[in-house]
Amino acid sequence: MTSPGVAPDSPGAVLQLIRSGAASSRSGVAKSLGVSASTAGLRVQALIDHDYLEEAGDGQSHGGRRPRRLALRPDYGVVGTVDLGGGHASVALFDICGTMLRHLSKNVRISEGPEAVLKWAYQEIRRMVDPRKTLRGIAVGVPGPVDARTGRVVSPSRMPGWNRVSVRAEMARLTPLPVVVDNDANFMAVGEHTADPVDHMVFVKAGTGIGCGVIASGRLHHGSVGAAGDISHLPVPGREEIRCSCGRNGCLDAVASGAALIRDLMAAGARVSFPSDVVKLAGDADPMATRMLRDAGRATGEILATVVNFFNPDALVIGGLLSRAEPFVASLRAAVYERCLPMATEDLQVRVSKPGHLAGVTGGASLMIEHLLAPERVNAAVGKGQ
Repeated sequence: MTSPGVAPDSPGAVLQLIRSGAASSRSGVAKSLGVSASTAGLRVQALIDHDYLEEAGDGQSHGGRRPRRLALRPDYGVVGTVDLGGGHASVALFDICGTMLRHLSKNVRISEGPEAVLKWAYQEIRRMVDPRKTLRGIAVGVPGPVDARTGRVVSPSRMPGWNRVSVRAEMARLTPLPVVVDNDANFMAVGEHTADPVDHMVFVKAGTGIGCGVIASGRLHHGSVGAAGDISHLPVPGREEIRCSCGRNGCLDAVASGAALIRDLMAAGARVSFPSDVVKLAGDADPMATRMLRDAGRATGEILATVVNFFNPDALVIGGLLSRAEPFVASLRAAVYERCLPMATEDLQVRVSKPGHLAGVTGGASLMIEHLLAPERVNAAVGKGQ
């Protein structure tokens, strides 16, 4: 669907048509738009001249000579994406077609602050870029609420020093390139949707913190200001004695997150520092870690049951480090099926993320590519060159 205010036969709209698969040749563009072959040819040639498209071999013939097949140029440039968690970070490089070229994961403490963490991430991206390639943009996912209008982090519970910080402005000190900023759970939801498209999906990220991303009618849903899907501070009944960093009691994040499990296990004498340590303990059949993961999964599932009843998604997907712990996943699934209406769960998929730890960087790259190839942006770039 063409964006409002964009002429349906403009270069940007033509590129969108080709990317969607609705047309794959000049004649296909002319037929889809209902324009002359010469008009379609002019639009396609403009996109080729500006390095967006290439003619990559022969397409299928419908009588007569085979048309030349149009495709995105994979060497148009690359995008960098950073998925920051409370205790770790993933950094990756993708080509403009969405193929991952390089990736690294590292334990990084978000508490080191925006200047240090973002500088490190940018330097890692620059190291990944082949000197012969052009870096076109960077996507940054953060483990806290992000105002969709400004790109500012707003009242994060586990990001000391980040409140009201504009990640876009911080990155602008390092690079003039376009920057997309969003909550890490939103990145993961988009990455999951890229791997397994469904119309309606709830993606829960269970790691150091707990977050949620929502896909509605095939698109990421932000809500009015970007707070859609934030389940981390919903109250867990019966756990009112646990104080949350937000100032309230019994919040899901304070009860069932990886940070909460680490806190409780350390209080019981266990040596753990990251959610991966908790998962490893459970994998080694540690009874205390296993019990705590079951309890955390059930608390999360009870909250998500309300979400499922309200939203009626096709899929409820579990990602983040705790998704690797079977006791957590099994208890979450059981609570959802127990507390949801039969109609809401009849066709519901409740499963673990398919791209797994790559969901966040994949989603970030997808959002950055959509930003770069938005019809309005393409039309402006082509117009400047004419």
